[in-house]
Amino acid sequence: MSGLEVEGLRFRGLGPLSLSISAGQCVALMGASGVGKTLLLRALSDLDPHEGVVRLDGVDGNEIPAHVWRSRLGMLPAESAWWADDLGAHFSTQVDLAPLGFGPDAFAREVSRFSTGERQRLALARLLASEPRALLLDEPTASLDPENAERVEAILEAYRVRHDAPVLWVSHDVAQARRVASSVLELTPEGLTQAT
Repeated sequence: MSGLEVEGLRFRGLGPLSLSISAGQCVALMGASGVGKTLLLRALSDLDPHEGVVRLDGVDGNEIPAHVWRSRLGMLPAESAWWADDLGAHFSTQVDLAPLGFGPDAFAREVSRFSTGERQRLALARLLASEPRALLLDEPTASLDPENAERVEAILEAYRVRHDAPVLWVSHDVAQARRVASSVLELTPEGLTQAT
């Protein structure tokens, strides 16, 4: 089956959790702060210990090397790491940053000179440049003004459609969740439920 399938996922006292996101579908994930939404994304991308099965396009994440799995299942954390202060060092090729509101001089700037919101948009550009098969997004517009949030939503929608990618989008914004996703789930200590 194409898409992302999760069966019996357990991590850090949560679970078992199961969900299915079809190819090209966006599912929003909501829940109270601290309930485990970020931990769920980390477990799916094999960054934290977990039990259960996670499949992408029928391939079990336990059956391939972790670095290969993570390249296919691209995770955008709420705060991305930058291992060099030279922005260009984070990209294997110079990508077009104009859709995210940056001029051609951006690659010559130091990461530390960008604001939190700018770094969030640049982290998205870095993730999409590697063309992951699926996206795990941890509040990708949390630090953005409305104009840039709308810009990011449009870029992610275009990527999802063009790549037929399954997307799991964590958001605390109910209006955004309903706008970007075909289905909204809520994570509670008891498990996953369909949001009303």
